[in-house]
Amino acid sequence: MKKQKLNYRFHNPNTAEVTADYILKVFIEVNAKKVERVMQEVVGRSLKEDKQEEK
Repeated sequence: MKKQKLNYRFHNPNTAEVTADYILKVFIEVNAKKVERVMQEVVGRSLKEDKQEEK
């Protein structure tokens, strides 16, 4: 049996700038928790290094 290839077409009445801004906002929202977790890990490592340097 031959597999049918799917084609998707989206009608986007917005300008390229508006579309890019929307996609950027979606990516930021989706990755916010991951970025926050990484930032907390970096701060935690930095604090540990500072404590070790004080000794």
